[in-house]
Amino acid sequence: MPTSPASDADQTERLAHVVSAGRAEGLKFRIIGGDTRAFYGRKVEAEPLTLGAHRGVVAYDPSELVITARAGTPMVEIEALLAANGQMLAFEPPVFGEASTLGGTVAAGISGSRRPFSGALRDYVLGAKVLDGRGEVLNFGGTVFKNVAGFDAFRLMAGALGCLGVILEASIRVTPRPRAETGLAFELESEAARFRVIELMRRPLPLSGAFHDGERLHLRLSGGEAAVRETACELGGETETDEIWSALRDLSHPAFDGPALWRLSLPQTAQLPRLDGHLAWDWGGSQRWLAADSVDTTIWDATAAAGGHATLFRGGVDQVFQPLPAPLLALHRRVKAALDPDGLFNPSRMYEGL
Repeated sequence: MPTSPASDADQTERLAHVVSAGRAEGLKFRIIGGDTRAFYGRKVEAEPLTLGAHRGVVAYDPSELVITARAGTPMVEIEALLAANGQMLAFEPPVFGEASTLGGTVAAGISGSRRPFSGALRDYVLGAKVLDGRGEVLNFGGTVFKNVAGFDAFRLMAGALGCLGVILEASIRVTPRPRAETGLAFELESEAARFRVIELMRRPLPLSGAFHDGERLHLRLSGGEAAVRETACELGGETETDEIWSALRDLSHPAFDGPALWRLSLPQTAQLPRLDGHLAWDWGGSQRWLAADSVDTTIWDATAAAGGHATLFRGGVDQVFQPLPAPLLALHRRVKAALDPDGLFNPSRMYEGL
């Protein structure tokens, strides 16, 4: 079931040739799909390796709950195809415009508001075809969950920002769309709202989102019609449209406005010292967003002390991700050397020398 037959194309051979030839010439490559996530990570100075034309759905049978597509396939086309069959991507990845691609989505590894209720992006990746730094095509994983065993090398690609190899194809597990969905808003300050959500998450309720914009708590209920209706009646609050969840998903909500945007991943109950800027949270409090006027690197220390890690999601140039302890950095270097021994792909996009 291809998305756009006229534009579908398998460019594996071309890409492998370009990488092999570039390796011989000592070139480095900046991997580009739709280039909608260029802001994320450190700046890369290298030759462009474009995957936008390497696109198309390779396999999709709705009854199997798996879709396999090439890296350059636009996310809007994949999601339209799934929606037409009553299905969706449960990890709710952000889509930064019509040019966003499947490869970029997997490489960024970012999950949306359903993350604590449905799982992370990497949990839904069943397999991947990858072009390594030697110009060789590697196949990892499979297309059914029961075949996913052993060393999950393909899951390393989720969130690696292309530093380990070029994602050529990915097989993603999909889920049925909920029969009913509704949003509720409550006038609760941030800390009270977070502890309220912690209590709600201990119960078998059809929660699929819990977001605080700094002023109000927003809950989303998804599931069977009766369960959603009864829970909404019990919780009360003000009914709202799904516009806020669309804005939250694609990070266009006003709570994210600011020259610098920090993404803080923390234990749900963790306390942080007061930070300058506008603080909002998602994932029931496990993911906190700080929109600030300037970059304050003490945030890394504060977040680490609270048991989490911080990413300068937007507005960074040099250091972007939480500094790694020496043993963990050494492990990253070993994995990089195994898959990309000459450091061809997205050099230093995550950390210096990686």
